[in-house]
Amino acid sequence: MRSEFSRRELMKRALLAGAVPTLALIGEESRAAELTPLDADNPTAKALGFVADASKVDVSTSPAFKPGQRCSGCAQFQGKPTDASAGCTIFSGHSVPSGGWCRVWSQRAG
Repeated sequence: MRSEFSRRELMKRALLAGAVPTLALIGEESRAAELTPLDADNPTAKALGFVADASKVDVSTSPAFKPGQRCSGCAQFQGKPTDASAGCTIFSGHSVPSGGWCRVWSQRAG
């Protein structure tokens, strides 16, 4: 069975096909913007030894820390390793800086 479209219908479908992926990207950006930066005074952050700058980790209280570990290399970091900050599965609703660290740190795959 053959189906024919008018030019108008074809143009509508083509425009919609291009708009849907664009709208999805806009939605991702707005969700990322809704995250508030994690405050180091947050009770969970304190309990997990979170620091915004991994170079300031106190190894006497966090002996598991190894130089080079940062949020951007952690499996919990929800952004790309090159992102300045992103969401974290541990600190729901908050963004963490890529250079931060906490005791839940685990090596990102790949």
